[in-house]
Amino acid sequence: MHHLKFLVILRFKLTQNNMSDIASKVRSIIVDKLGVDENEVTPEASFTNDLGADSLDTVELIMEFEKEFNLSIPDDQAENIQTVGQAITYLEANAK
Repeated sequence: MHHLKFLVILRFKLTQNNMSDIASKVRSIIVDKLGVDENEVTPEASFTNDLGADSLDTVELIMEFEKEFNLSIPDDQAENIQTVGQAITYLEANAK
């Protein structure tokens, strides 16, 4: 019985860590790829309007998210990822 309780607690902690892990990895990728200050990378920040990304930068960001999180983001969904928060929300919902 102790093993089951331990596994439930462990799974909960891994899920919690996974969520914050995703956000932190997304922020790190954005800082690295766009060369912006970490303080500018807020959930509301638009890649193009606030962080200075051009269309090529946004494509490269999506490709980097796909590589980091081992998933494929369809073009129609990628077009809807315009802010840091949208990227985090999408990846939290779809990353394995």
